[in-house]
Amino acid sequence: MATKSLQKRESDLANSNRQLDILSNGIFKNGELPTFKNKISETGHFPLKAKKLEILQINVGYMCNQVCDHCHVDAGPDRKEIMTRDTMRECLEVIKNTGAHTLDLTGGAPEMNPDFRWFVEEAAKAGIKDFIVRSNLTIIRANKKYYDLPEFFKKHNVHVVSSMPHWTRGKTDKQRGDGVFDKSIRALQDLNAIGYGIPGSDLRLDLVYNPSGAFLPGDQVAMEKDFKKALKDDFDIQFHNLFAITNLPIARFLDFLIASENYEDYMYSLVEAYNPTAVENVMCTNTLSISWDGYLFDCDFNQMLNLPVNSKSKHISEYNEELLEGRNIVISQHCYGCTAGAGSSCQGVVA
Repeated sequence: MATKSLQKRESDLANSNRQLDILSNGIFKNGELPTFKNKISETGHFPLKAKKLEILQINVGYMCNQVCDHCHVDAGPDRKEIMTRDTMRECLEVIKNTGAHTLDLTGGAPEMNPDFRWFVEEAAKAGIKDFIVRSNLTIIRANKKYYDLPEFFKKHNVHVVSSMPHWTRGKTDKQRGDGVFDKSIRALQDLNAIGYGIPGSDLRLDLVYNPSGAFLPGDQVAMEKDFKKALKDDFDIQFHNLFAITNLPIARFLDFLIASENYEDYMYSLVEAYNPTAVENVMCTNTLSISWDGYLFDCDFNQMLNLPVNSKSKHISEYNEELLEGRNIVISQHCYGCTAGAGSSCQGVVA
């Protein structure tokens, strides 16, 4: 289990250009596998075009209290990139004026940004229909200053979406670190205690599953049923929906694939599971991702690969919805992760 980010370890893969080199060469350069561009061209989906903006996803910083094996952000306690209040103010101007129905705050652990609560309080005033905070759960039990987060979320009608890779301690701690499972269970119980995740409650609590190895997620509906039964039986925990997300071959998951000699097999499995129906609903077509320093990307994965939007409007300070709508989406081979099987997005399957 890693305890430091790729950046702190001075790994070659901390460099996004090195990741893109790996994804562009080898089995894709020699023609063994089709590039994503060629694949979607075969089914008439190239170029992918941005539609009307529906989801604004803001990454408020890469700092995190965990160092998970699969993390595409390469987040951790040693990452210091944090969105400033000035950049948050620029985001708020866009939030107030955009037609997006969903605001999605992510990190790292977004709660570790010192201006997180101020930002949530201000953003909640905009009256966005669905206000998501992606919490890793353990932050709620990491320090006394975070113990009241469930009440804070409730006060601002925040929709909590939390990673929970399995209902057993062994599989969860293997992916996310020793002690993560027990703290996550306690945090879920805290959220349930004030109404989150209870059937019929407006306090939304959804969980995110992602595979613990070099394989694709199973059926989302079946897994949700299994998760609900196990967590209810063992811990009296309830939640609303489970989102099954495919691990994309970037950052620490790419590091794992290469170290375990699974990279080529995994890319074969993604390409062979290519689903044209999923392409029509990939999240990059209705989402905009904003980095901690205010730059715009088609998705959180492109943000981590430093692939900016193909538009004259590249920073939140120069946001222009007319310029951004209809732009060509920037793609590479990692995009196969969102089009395999039932597809994958930050809201789960798409096909």
